[in-house]
Amino acid sequence: MNPVVVIPARMAATRLPGKPLAEIAGRPMILHVLDRAREAAIGPVIVACGEPAIASVVQDAGGVAVLTDPALPSGSDRVQAALARLDPAGRHDVVVNLQGDLPALPPDYLRAVLAPLADPAADLATLVAPITDAAEAAAEQVVKAACAFRAGATVAPALYFSRVAIPWGDGPRWHHIGIYAWRRAALARFVALPPSALEQREKLEQLRALEAGMRVLCARVDAAPFGVDTPQDLDRARRILAATPEPA
Repeated sequence: MNPVVVIPARMAATRLPGKPLAEIAGRPMILHVLDRAREAAIGPVIVACGEPAIASVVQDAGGVAVLTDPALPSGSDRVQAALARLDPAGRHDVVVNLQGDLPALPPDYLRAVLAPLADPAADLATLVAPITDAAEAAAEQVVKAACAFRAGATVAPALYFSRVAIPWGDGPRWHHIGIYAWRRAALARFVALPPSALEQREKLEQLRALEAGMRVLCARVDAAPFGVDTPQDLDRARRILAATPEPA
């Protein structure tokens, strides 16, 4: 595999407009995410920007940024557009789509999401972590993955994703983490497809892949990383990262 990490970022987030440039510990959030991706050391890192202001911040920090159409409907489309600009020959056969709102992401999670692609039948891989309490299971903003790990296994196929607490009955439930490792051909196919019925119903883009017959594998990690979606999340991120020294 020859991976590349692409971080889609745009200013028009509904619940927290301008969040890529929100200041955390004296630096814009997008630079914290860029640092986490670099620390993973799995390949080059690109920020796919919806606006020039984000690109300017990334480039001033020595990062690689590419402007994409702000009207693109999703982060996956933004990732595909950036790759078409910077790697049209397809030298990188795997692309990791890293959300730009995970400033405290453990870098080893980016290595973990690549592991399922050792299976040649996998089209894409993603991450899940154990759900630890009933409130987390009931929260609609927490996406749940229906998957089952055999004893000792760290990879399992995804059968469905939902905002409700699935599967039914006793046993573990899994919090889906929105980081994806795509084979390039699978990503190109995915963005060419129209939104699917279940995707539109659940408001979950990954269901388009399952409805199209793509094989999605989940790698399990210890805990879901903290994401920034609201002003309250931003306050929490500021407290967490203020206490965490940046690497030299």
